[in-house]
Amino acid sequence: METLYALAFGVLLAAALYLLMSRHLLRMVLGLLLLGNAVNLAIFVAGRLGSAVPPLVPEGASGLAVSANPLPQALILTAIVISFSLVAFTVVLFERAHHALGTTDPDAMREAEPAQSETA
Repeated sequence: METLYALAFGVLLAAALYLLMSRHLLRMVLGLLLLGNAVNLAIFVAGRLGSAVPPLVPEGASGLAVSANPLPQALILTAIVISFSLVAFTVVLFERAHHALGTTDPDAMREAEPAQSETA
């Protein structure tokens, strides 16, 4: 089962990198979303999947031998909120840049960079 999750992580990561290298802003945002989901899946798989034992330690015991780790699940919940806010900020930033510059091409949005001189 973990092999299937590792394969899904690889597919998500490849699709995210492909979309991030695009020259279209919407595809870049979708790539950012997929990258966040791929990282969340990797953290989730690292927290052991196959255990049906709840992560509760009985009285007098020092720990559990086989249990799902609740820490990656808590980290994923936090990461979901952070990635949503990052994507929302990125969409607003791209929308503002589109209204200010009139284009969605990232190469045409280089107003802040100085023009290259031919003598250099």
